[in-house]
Amino acid sequence: MTADPGDRGDARVTTRPGLRDVARLAGVSHQTVSRVFQDHPRVSSETRAKVLAAAAQLDFRPNAFARALATGRSRTLGVVSFDATLFGPASMISEIERCAREADYFTSVIALQSASQRSISAAAERLRGQGVDGLIVIPGHVPLTQTTKHLPSDLPVVVMESETVIPSVGVDQYTGPKAATRYLLDLGHRTVHHLPGPMSWLEARERARGWHDALTEAGAPVPPTIPGDWSAGSGYDRGLALAADPDVTAVFAANDQTALGLLRALHEAGRRVPDDVSVIGFDDIPEAAYFIPPLTTIRQDFAAVGRSSVNLLLEQIDTGRRSDKKIIISTELVSRSSAGRPPAQ
Repeated sequence: MTADPGDRGDARVTTRPGLRDVARLAGVSHQTVSRVFQDHPRVSSETRAKVLAAAAQLDFRPNAFARALATGRSRTLGVVSFDATLFGPASMISEIERCAREADYFTSVIALQSASQRSISAAAERLRGQGVDGLIVIPGHVPLTQTTKHLPSDLPVVVMESETVIPSVGVDQYTGPKAATRYLLDLGHRTVHHLPGPMSWLEARERARGWHDALTEAGAPVPPTIPGDWSAGSGYDRGLALAADPDVTAVFAANDQTALGLLRALHEAGRRVPDDVSVIGFDDIPEAAYFIPPLTTIRQDFAAVGRSSVNLLLEQIDTGRRSDKKIIISTELVSRSSAGRPPAQ
């Protein structure tokens, strides 16, 4: 049986409501509706409320492309990050996206697989080609914090965790590890060993510096370190050597995943935590409270980092001027069950 080409069945073509439909229902001009969705200051609160109510009733959503043409802004923020699979960068991106949505902005994210000036510059140019209004860069590696100096000068930018580039937002990576080391020394440990992260990362270098300075200021011995990465596997492999040394009674791990690997190495060696060895991590990942034992750690406020980076970028977009701010977010020691007094000698 051949279908009648004129028979369209029950299919219906529906037209999405437009500005004029909203204007008609609200009893205002379509220009007034346009001003409401452009956040024009010369619209009374009463008129704005009527327009928004009409838009909600009609399920009207302003066309992003049309709005970009009208305002000269795409309402899109670009994000460039290296190794977005790691907890820190992933948490920052998630919070940036959430805060951007609250401000009625989209996000376009590029996760770099290689760390080079060429890759970060190419990513920035790609995002600028998409018409982003501003750019947030999460470089991670120390060399990449220098390449951000070569970003487009006409594009509002915020750099995460940068020593020299501004405007920037970062976490105090030095004070927290220093406090963690002092905490263990105050419990009575003769010294504190450290499992550092990769020294090509600014975060790893600052955490190691905080640990080192706390020991030297206290006149405590500074044990040698073995560089590693941020993974639990790295913590386990290096932790086996620490677990075999009976003189090791306290360890500060560069992040919580490293601490997790260390806890397994200590368990396999029959070293009890915290009775024989105390362990402190860094990050306060959601799983840290459920380690065995629950992990004492340094908490980073990723919500504050994401919120501050978006606000700083939007401030530059609104003013049209490059900011000279450098925002540092403090950390917090979260005491749980993995740190205690050293075993009696």
